Amino acid sequence: MVVVFDSVATQVEQLSDIDEVEGKLATSKDEALMHSVLQNDKQTIEEGKLVADAFNRGIGSFTPDLFFQQMVKNYSMARQLFGDTLLRLVSGFDPNYIEKNLPIPEFRKQLLFNIRKKIDVLKDKKLLDDQGMISEKGVDLASMVLYVEELDHLIPRGLIGERVVKKRSQYGEHGQARAYRKGDLYKDVSVRKSVRMAVRRGHLSIEVPDLKIQERQSKGTIYVLYGIDASASMKGAKIETCKKAGIALAYQALQHKDKVGLVVFGADVKSFVPPTDDFTQLLRTLTTIRASRETDFTALVEKSIELFPSVEATKHLIILTDAMPTVGEKPEEETLAAVSKAAAAGITLSLVGIQLDTKGTKLAKEMVRIGQGRLYLVSNLSEVDKLVLQDYDAIRS
Repeated sequence: MVVVFDSVATQVEQLSDIDEVEGKLATSKDEALMHSVLQNDKQTIEEGKLVADAFNRGIGSFTPDLFFQQMVKNYSMARQLFGDTLLRLVSGFDPNYIEKNLPIPEFRKQLLFNIRKKIDVLKDKKLLDDQGMISEKGVDLASMVLYVEELDHLIPRGLIGERVVKKRSQYGEHGQARAYRKGDLYKDVSVRKSVRMAVRRGHLSIEVPDLKIQERQSKGTIYVLYGIDASASMKGAKIETCKKAGIALAYQALQHKDKVGLVVFGADVKSFVPPTDDFTQLLRTLTTIRASRETDFTALVEKSIELFPSVEATKHLIILTDAMPTVGEKPEEETLAAVSKAAAAGITLSLVGIQLDTKGTKLAKEMVRIGQGRLYLVSNLSEVDKLVLQDYDAIRS
């Protein structure tokens, strides 16, 4: 895996662990559902996964006969559309077994029967409404399953935890002075100490080596916005992984009394949550994200500028995407202009690039250079949540 910090690429062999910290599970409106999930009720968990995977696949409702007809008409296309997990959970058969036996009339009858029965069960449990639309209870169950799965994945590995000191921030009280480094903000230059250094060195004017930076110690709440690319190419495992990483970020940040927001973008901004400490709202919004169509970075960044509070604080946007911007007359130029605008507003920007191509990587490097953040190039989806937490830890330190 390659990690790029301040547009410099580094090969990372192993990620360091973060110390573990204990925390409470989120409370739910439906305690019976939460109890079932925590007690490892296999059927309840599978039903939650079914609903969660439907969102990941861009599906908001279930019509049994239509579901069956799509499988019969073009099974390869249906498998690509629904994914193996959803096919197995709805039909009760392994997707490869379905493909092998689909031409057999008797099997088709059994397949349709199973699909109808499963949808009826979901309706009886109020996870779907009478029209087959995913209900509020269905969203709650899917949210719980995603939440528990992610914490079960992170906590045993020590990836949810406490970092010791907030060392440096764009905002806060002045700390010790040090030499100027590329990327420092000019507003943090100590004129008095820089002049003193120039005089000591016998310079008639202040030169770059004379500049002294007054570091600022972090102070107050950190505001983080989590931007998820919900374009068509993110369907399935990619968007599920990004949702779980968002859950990990929200859990960790709220433990530290920071605030987390969410922006879901595709051809435009689909949904958003301003920075908040309401974990339930973040969890439900993450769960219900559905992927579709194009990618508009400009809309994401401009919405983020709007959502951050107009207070002096650390403000950070982390974007997760697998593609170049595709919306606008000059998408790349417009994206960089928006990032520059955000930087001028005191917002830093990091980006997790999932299997980006060469052109996408080049743009991403320029975005994080302007945004004074970090670029993480990912080929293995299992690393995404670790990198999101690593980025959050970087802005706290």
